Amino acid sequence: QVQLVESGGGLVQAGGSLRLSCAASGRTFSTYTMGWFRQAPGKERDFVAAIRWSGGTTFYASSVKGRFTISRDNAKNTVYLQMNRLKSEDTAVYYCAAGRSIVVPTTSPQYDYWGQGTQVTVSS
Repeated sequence: QVQLVESGGGLVQAGGSLRLSCAASGRTFSTYTMGWFRQAPGKERDFVAAIRWSGGTTFYASSVKGRFTISRDNAKNTVYLQMNRLKSEDTAVYYCAAGRSIVVPTTSPQYDYWGQGTQVTVSS
């Protein structure tokens, strides 16, 4: 069992930055692929970024590539999402997810565990 707790959300002006953190419980954190998804009001949950257990392979949605960076610290059981040059369309609840046997990290059904989410609001 893995429990995920996100933090770091908030209100920021367009062009600003935020760093989200996701703290995971469990001793097998280092074996999981970790992902970030987001859901805006009235919209489906969308993939944002993912990182393989070793940290050597990352994946990004085209809408955030070049602006967001996902990273992980397996010693701290934490995954991060650094978000730069934020836009109003980045406003959403951001969710952290973990999965062990993930073939396609961009699809939400492949993940086994989810956090409660953290709100990110970008004002224009």
